[in-house]
Amino acid sequence: MAIQSHVFRGIEGSVKKVPLEIPSELGPKQVLIKITHSSLCGSDVHYIPHSAALGHEGVGIVEKIGSEVTQFKVGDRAGAGYLRNSCGHCDYCLRGQDIYCYERNVFGETDFSVGTFGDYYIGVESYLHKIPDNLSSEHAAPLQCAGSTVYSALIGSAKPGDRVGIIGIGGLGHLAIQFSAKMGYETVVFSTSADKEAEARSFGASEFYLLSEPEKITKPVNVLIVTGSRYPDWTKLMKKEIIARGADIVCLSAPTAPIELPSFPMFFDIYNFKSSLVASRGIHDDMLRFAAHNGVKPAIETFPFTENGFAEALEKLNSGKLRYRGVLVA
Repeated sequence: MAIQSHVFRGIEGSVKKVPLEIPSELGPKQVLIKITHSSLCGSDVHYIPHSAALGHEGVGIVEKIGSEVTQFKVGDRAGAGYLRNSCGHCDYCLRGQDIYCYERNVFGETDFSVGTFGDYYIGVESYLHKIPDNLSSEHAAPLQCAGSTVYSALIGSAKPGDRVGIIGIGGLGHLAIQFSAKMGYETVVFSTSADKEAEARSFGASEFYLLSEPEKITKPVNVLIVTGSRYPDWTKLMKKEIIARGADIVCLSAPTAPIELPSFPMFFDIYNFKSSLVASRGIHDDMLRFAAHNGVKPAIETFPFTENGFAEALEKLNSGKLRYRGVLVA
């Protein structure tokens, strides 16, 4: 007999909690999770008009496991994120880069009835994540995408002794600052608002500059992580006195505006301009252990796990008033 569940979907422009039957018989490697906490991400907003099941930052309690599951037992806490499956045998998967897999299953690309904004979630054992004991579920939920994304970008570009620049202090940026500082990097924050300086420093920033006057920086950064919803004025930033020659410039958000780069500094200062998606599985698990051990915690606001609760969180996110991740709590 199927399990009677519900999931949040975009319905004619608004989000509704609608019925969804899920199978009670699990595949041998599948895990049934009762969702207790799910965090709202900007990626969810993009898929509301497409009627997809929403949610990819979820944490819950394991209620049932398939016959071949060995990593989880009933009663464990498990996290479900952006990457939901991959082929397991291509070059990317074998190198631990399963997020690049051409057969990957990620939120927004396939399985449009699978989301963590629901009563239950069925995941594949090896694509779920154990939650460390000293990390609360409400703080673990945003780490399943936001934390995974910024951590992957940092370890993929920053080297010992680097100065790390971070643009933005929002849902991604406030976590990037914490991870960077806890990793021991000089962490330089750029923002459009002078009012954010105290908060940036409370997250671990060692320096703070306004994006309107980046020339005030005393020493260039070796890595620049772009977390905001808008791209900066590249002609002001892409100078060797601000961003060191050979630096990585890593974009984590995907605004719809085209990326227009000044060609002279791009080539003659040898910048490496690249994007970064969420982490592959191994890095994701490393991130959770690092966050738990070093006290990295998202700044959250909690809401009831209801249509009204979702609507309130969504309104605050869209208006820029959310500080900084909205977590629905069952």
